[in-house]
Amino acid sequence: MNAESGFEIKPVYDGGDVAPGLDERLGEPGSYPYTRGVYPTMYTQRPWTMRQYAGFGTAAESNARYHQLLAAGTMGLSVAFDLPTQMGYDSDDPIAHGEVGKVGVAIDSIDDMRQLFDGIPLDRVSTSMTINAPGSLLLLLYQLVAEEQGVPGAALTGTIQNDILKEYIARGTYIFPPKPSLRLVADTFAYCRAEVPKWNTISISGYHMAEAGATPAQEIAFTLANGIEYVRAAIAAGLAVDDFAPRLSFFFVARTTVLEEIAKFRAARRMWARIMRDEFGAKNPKSLMLRFHTQTAGVQLTAQQPEVNLVRVAIQALGAIAGGTQSLHTNAYDEAIALPTQKSARLALRTQQVLAYESGLVDTVDPFAGSYVIEAMTDEVEAHATELIERVFSFGSSVEAIEQGFQKQEIESSAYRISQEIDGGERVVVGVNRFRVDEEEKYEPLRVDPAIEADQAARLATLRSTRDSPAVEAALADLRKAAEGTENVLPPMREALRLRATVGEVCHTLRDVWGVYHPVEHF
Repeated sequence: MNAESGFEIKPVYDGGDVAPGLDERLGEPGSYPYTRGVYPTMYTQRPWTMRQYAGFGTAAESNARYHQLLAAGTMGLSVAFDLPTQMGYDSDDPIAHGEVGKVGVAIDSIDDMRQLFDGIPLDRVSTSMTINAPGSLLLLLYQLVAEEQGVPGAALTGTIQNDILKEYIARGTYIFPPKPSLRLVADTFAYCRAEVPKWNTISISGYHMAEAGATPAQEIAFTLANGIEYVRAAIAAGLAVDDFAPRLSFFFVARTTVLEEIAKFRAARRMWARIMRDEFGAKNPKSLMLRFHTQTAGVQLTAQQPEVNLVRVAIQALGAIAGGTQSLHTNAYDEAIALPTQKSARLALRTQQVLAYESGLVDTVDPFAGSYVIEAMTDEVEAHATELIERVFSFGSSVEAIEQGFQKQEIESSAYRISQEIDGGERVVVGVNRFRVDEEEKYEPLRVDPAIEADQAARLATLRSTRDSPAVEAALADLRKAAEGTENVLPPMREALRLRATVGEVCHTLRDVWGVYHPVEHF
């Protein structure tokens, strides 16, 4: 049997399969090269952050779900935004028709953000926001709402995904071309260092590439290559590496192939530590630490016999925990069909709680260290990923490789190979190509009210009629001037949002200056 990354998995491993120098490659937990984890004690003193991803419909509906999750024991929130918000369009824009509130919450202005976090103390909750092209806008709205609660920026903790490069590779929610997008990322790094110093300014993501079909080796190779590109962009903008690198974070998938996933996480930590030390000369140990959030694999959930997904998610979560994740979202079993119900979301959280408090996984650091198969696989994944990174930079940069379609083509080839293996029965998917049932039980999914779009449009009409429109126009003009020049765009953007400019108005201002990205098709 071959691993997804392409190397052969042997039926039996022994000491001869582990290359010499293992002690050096391992190090100690919390020490370079961080193979065994970024903290000396890992989960032995406290578990990972249980951060459930949620958001749908209106801000009020999502706020109610957040209160339910917090009451159930969630330790951090993770916000899903609808597609128009992700693409920088207001809910009443014609292009948004039919998508408002569907795959996440609709956020058009500070009014919506205020409602989203109503009654949630932002100085005591860590919040992750899955938003990329307009990531800086949503962070500023969050900061403004926190200030209204009396919470200063210095007290805020959380993450914005803000990883635009993977959007060109796998996900597609980009707005601007790569160069101004990288400028916006670097501006966010600089702004947060001064204004929101505990905030993780980017979550460099392999998750979406994995969902598109990337192998574990491709997932970490293309993610770390993008990480290198962000570090280079920040340094080119005048930032010192140790001033921003400690706030970088990563986001990976956890598949059902537990052993390869554990190896992947360990290899990624080791590779990033070496890259930051040797290529960028980072001195702060925190600059060398690859801290990451994990989400269980949505692409592996099946609509057939959906209850089986409870087992899949538990196995995937086990791999993430044994691999040393810092936070974890477990998918609900019904997400292959629709948005999770309140009950299924609670069951997903309970899965993490059973692993944390009943499994014994938290009693020791890096429980698989020294295993012949894990150490051999860690080396194999690292070797394959290192070779792929070299191929990326043979184009000159990660951006130039993206523009040539390299990463996308590699991922599509892997996705096709795995699909063929499933179709041919070589790779088993329970309930799909083996162990099927003749008739599925009826399932009633959660449905989003289509009236949400009209409600959001009415809220926007009220906002535009009650705000100080000349002040908003002046603030947007200041933003345009900053975008045309070289100054940081976040301060004028923040002022426009404070005055109740909408997400769409801010993004359209930047579109007018920077343009939009149109990918080159490769045949």
